[in-house]
Amino acid sequence: MAGVTTSVWATGQRQSRVQRRGRYVPESMQHPGKMLPSIAARVIASYTQPGELVVDPMCGIGTTLVEAAHLGRNAAGVEYEEMWARLAVANLGFAQKQGASGVGRVVSGDARNITSLLPDLAGQAALVLTSPPYGVATHGHIRSTRDTGEPGVRKWNHHYSTDRGNLAHQQLPALLEGFRRILAGCTELLRPGGVAAITVRPYRARGELVDLPGHVHQVAEDVGLVFADRIVCLLCGLGYDRLLNRASFFQLHEARKAWARGLPIHAVAHEDLLVFRKLDEPRPGRRHALADGCEVE
Repeated sequence: MAGVTTSVWATGQRQSRVQRRGRYVPESMQHPGKMLPSIAARVIASYTQPGELVVDPMCGIGTTLVEAAHLGRNAAGVEYEEMWARLAVANLGFAQKQGASGVGRVVSGDARNITSLLPDLAGQAALVLTSPPYGVATHGHIRSTRDTGEPGVRKWNHHYSTDRGNLAHQQLPALLEGFRRILAGCTELLRPGGVAAITVRPYRARGELVDLPGHVHQVAEDVGLVFADRIVCLLCGLGYDRLLNRASFFQLHEARKAWARGLPIHAVAHEDLLVFRKLDEPRPGRRHALADGCEVE
């Protein structure tokens, strides 16, 4: 595809919990589907300039917003679940106490209606950075027999929504339609030439591999965004002579079970970052507008 570049970023050199330690409030670890801070920071530094606006329509605990604020960008996020929205506000406040110069704003609401939630930001964003949901539960945290000395595995912090209205509860066709609505709204928030960056990985449903990156690519093009870059964001670390495994207990467990059945599947070692651009002609008279502060609206 003409003009599309492919790169590899070493974003897994430090474990996720190490990247968050001292930078996010401890309660942030309750969310089971957090974006890797190193990915967010690298995207923001690569595609925006200080003082520009970054938007995350499904901001969770605010990783995109926090990394934007630390890099001197302003940020706005939407989060469906109020408990996570409040944690995003807490993390933004924590970032400001640490000297982050960017300001942030969080709205609790349904991002499928993002243009009505953030009407003053139409045509303002330099970057939209987000990730679609993978379901209502992920691996979360575990204690295995090796840790406790007791048989079985105990899981916690692996559910992030019990609200059936959350997009994460939907089957793939409805999920993609909801994400299409979100991206269409985000395209209206982007300035001409602005970037939409989506982190996404394939997943398995009943043993079958679902090409979520491919589906998301099609959805983005359906709303008029133009594919620009594909970046492989490593979740594993790069050692001197070997890869440093960052796969979760459950990824490794599922891979071992599959190999025992004769299915040579592997633990996920990277996340796709799909980068698109809005290519509309600039509209005159636009000014940057972002309300100061970190309140849930």
